[in-house]
Amino acid sequence: MEVNDIIRPENLVYNKPELMNNNPMHYCPGCSHGVIHKLIAEVITEMGMEEQTIGISPVGCAVFAYNYLDIDWQEAAHGRAPALATAIKRLNPGKMVFTYQGDGDLAAIGTAETIHAANRGENIVIIFVNNAIYGMTGGQMAPTTLEGMPTSTCPYGRNIALNGYPLKISDMLAQLEGTCLVTRQSVQTAAAVRKTKRMFRKAFENSMAGKGTSVVEVVSTCSSGWKITPEQSNVWMEQHMFPFYPLGDLKNID
Repeated sequence: MEVNDIIRPENLVYNKPELMNNNPMHYCPGCSHGVIHKLIAEVITEMGMEEQTIGISPVGCAVFAYNYLDIDWQEAAHGRAPALATAIKRLNPGKMVFTYQGDGDLAAIGTAETIHAANRGENIVIIFVNNAIYGMTGGQMAPTTLEGMPTSTCPYGRNIALNGYPLKISDMLAQLEGTCLVTRQSVQTAAAVRKTKRMFRKAFENSMAGKGTSVVEVVSTCSSGWKITPEQSNVWMEQHMFPFYPLGDLKNID
């Protein structure tokens, strides 16, 4: 093979998925959302579901997700994505329906919608990006903020006596009869990216097979909210987030 053949676009390993358009992303440098978007686009394309997929955008950092993935989207009110996804999937059972939510959207404002959709076993996929902070609105404390972790609304760190404990909502969802898959992954290394992609694929396949609700939590960074560099964020996440939110399957029913 000639050198010119090696560098041809079709021979590059890390091509941009055709399902992603050319709009510049608004995410901060080092943010995990771009990688997660890419994986979702790859899985949808590999499944041949480009025309059959409907995503539900949240209120949060990914509020403009519809600008980046060329599929059908519906915008949801803050926290209500699982309720909206329920309606869309029930009215269009042949569609592949997923929500894309942050921890404030899913685990705070939308706690009720999340729990009850999963408890009913709705055949949807819930993609849950957990960076332990409200990223879009100023870095406030979220239900997932770790003990002692400073934010704009608890600058001296989360105080359990005052603020309560961090919420492991995926652990809660794994206990519900309606969930068939609850897994916690990350995207900070190549190996982690590959594992997360496999779990996205399994979640989407579960939804089309009518197995119930699949939840893929992606433990992520927020360099802007955490006030450290992207490189430091990955280290901090591995040292502090992973011990409290350990990676792996919490529930996986074949």
